[in-house]
Amino acid sequence: MFFDNDEEEFKTDDRLVQSTKGEYDFEENVLRPKSLDAYVGQNKVKENLKVYMNAAKTRGEVLEHVLLYGAPGLGKTTLAHIIANEMGGQLKLTSAPAIERGGDLAAILTNLNDGDVLFIDEIHRLNHSVEEILYSAMEDYALDIIVGKGPSARNIRFSLKKFTLIGATTRAGMIANPLRDRFGIICRLEMYTPNELKDIVMRSARMLNIQVEDEAAAEISNRSRGTPRIANRLLKRVRDFATINGNGSVTVNDARYALSKMEVDGLGLDEVDRALLRAMIEKFEGKPVGLETLAATINEDAGTIEDVYEPYLLQLGFIARTPRGRMILRGGYEHLGYKMTERQREQVSLFDKDIK
Repeated sequence: MFFDNDEEEFKTDDRLVQSTKGEYDFEENVLRPKSLDAYVGQNKVKENLKVYMNAAKTRGEVLEHVLLYGAPGLGKTTLAHIIANEMGGQLKLTSAPAIERGGDLAAILTNLNDGDVLFIDEIHRLNHSVEEILYSAMEDYALDIIVGKGPSARNIRFSLKKFTLIGATTRAGMIANPLRDRFGIICRLEMYTPNELKDIVMRSARMLNIQVEDEAAAEISNRSRGTPRIANRLLKRVRDFATINGNGSVTVNDARYALSKMEVDGLGLDEVDRALLRAMIEKFEGKPVGLETLAATINEDAGTIEDVYEPYLLQLGFIARTPRGRMILRGGYEHLGYKMTERQREQVSLFDKDIK
């Protein structure tokens, strides 16, 4: 989209937004449940969303804007599909990095129909100018555009159809307060329990026509880091090994063999997790280390460590964030089979005292 002094023109760019019509034809989207009743886990979020959606439908209104936040792979996009499906609207998907200018956002918003759901992934990465345009769109269903510059500049307001914005983020703290305050519904997604993940693995196996033993499903779920996306990915890779090496039916031995070949251990840690823990022990002797230094040491992106690897290691109690940096704890030593030195024991003991 672009503007000049005399006229306005909206142009849509196919890379900015996509419709979900027909997406369930693809294998990955076949695994997405289409209703809250079929959605496993996140019970508190489901119960509240069901109330909000039923109330909105009773009043004949669109659902208020929704902010979903939590670790990657917990089902934020899936919930957006479900909300659109149950509210009877069409889901349009985009991501904040793809919306480079205010004109890009305006092009998307003006193509929405009544009751549509706009899903913006990584919404914390919206640039400031785009974010300001979103304020009036969320509050008043209107688009305020300033055309021209200097004394000849004028404001033009475009009315928008009533829509629901769903924002997803892994870093809720990075969303500006004015934007966060405009979301009427805010939901935090929790990590999944092994039993919930086992239910997801069994459901996904049925959808993909995979025969999976109960023990094999439990083995996969225990190594899925509390994340459905990882559980489904591991299931499909275990299926590949079972297809080539067995009869296509996944046994517990098939699962253990495949997961060992993928270097996923009994707690779901992969080689990057173990490299991170080893670096903290061997190179920094268990002392606190900065994130950027740690990232450079294992040749991994700092943002990836913070968003993908750290949350699970923190949940396991293997590492801790301290004012001086990241620090490995007793559980991390024990998992890798390292014997702690006297100095390392003292460091961990001091940390334990500080948090009590």
